[in-house]
Amino acid sequence: MDLWNRLREYNRTLLEMHLGSLCFGLVCQVIGAFFVKDQGMYARSLWFGILFATISTIHLYRSLDRALDYEDRAAGMMTRSYFVRYAMVIIILLLVSITGIMNPLIVFLGYMSMKVSALIQPVTHKLCNKLFRENE
Repeated sequence: MDLWNRLREYNRTLLEMHLGSLCFGLVCQVIGAFFVKDQGMYARSLWFGILFATISTIHLYRSLDRALDYEDRAAGMMTRSYFVRYAMVIIILLLVSITGIMNPLIVFLGYMSMKVSALIQPVTHKLCNKLFRENE
């Protein structure tokens, strides 16, 4: 199976969210090229944060998919998954801060790509429809 068909079979909303995170990362990378002195640290921190946001998006999708199967316990399951995601954010930001291997603010900026990609999802949805030649 080629890449194009695999992308068609992938969950469309998740694909659009990942595409939004990628676009946000590219914009941040280009803007950072003009203002940041340590390009290596900036790029590592930004793309680590975006990777972390991508993993969190997948976790959110799987948690929601699982919770929808359990109507009576769905709220509790989603609350637990929310706390797991944000506990991981706190742990990773603490580790990054303590070790100094990356800039915690830039890692957090990369993580916020998840929020930005949710806001620009209508745009990425239209883009994916054009790429896959689909109409609504």
